[in-house]
Amino acid sequence: MLRAIYEWCTDSGFTPYLAVKVDAGTTVPMEFVKKGEIVLNISFGATSGLKMDNDCIRFHARFGGVSREIYVPVDNVMAIYANENGQGMAFEPQLGSFAPGANPTDSPASASAPVGPAPSTAAPAPMLASVPSSQGEARPAPAGGDDEPPKKGGRPTLTRIK
Repeated sequence: MLRAIYEWCTDSGFTPYLAVKVDAGTTVPMEFVKKGEIVLNISFGATSGLKMDNDCIRFHARFGGVSREIYVPVDNVMAIYANENGQGMAFEPQLGSFAPGANPTDSPASASAPVGPAPSTAAPAPMLASVPSSQGEARPAPAGGDDEPPKKGGRPTLTRIK
């Protein structure tokens, strides 16, 4: 499902973003992690060597001008969405793919993720999340129907897709 949404974003000219729950099994630049989460631009221009396997997503990306290797277990993906219009899918992170003996972070979830339909019984369950407002407060993701066109201007939000 992640690959399909990634391809839809790139084919449509949108920038795919990945919201990730960070734990001991995730390799990301920790100085950019906020409340145990990170949002990553996974577009072709922002990554090098992107590989989306069934169990992980790995690539190289520049942070502050320094190339870093990124490793994200698929179970830690909270959402994948188009930055321009917020359309995508959210998942309940299935923490537990971390190294034996390690503990995941215990911070509360505050992802910018939508309500997404469950693609199958084997897929992670969808979740309702908040989208941070420009004042830094969390506000509920819009519950508008799929018939409404995306709003123009302002900060992008994620919307439900079928």
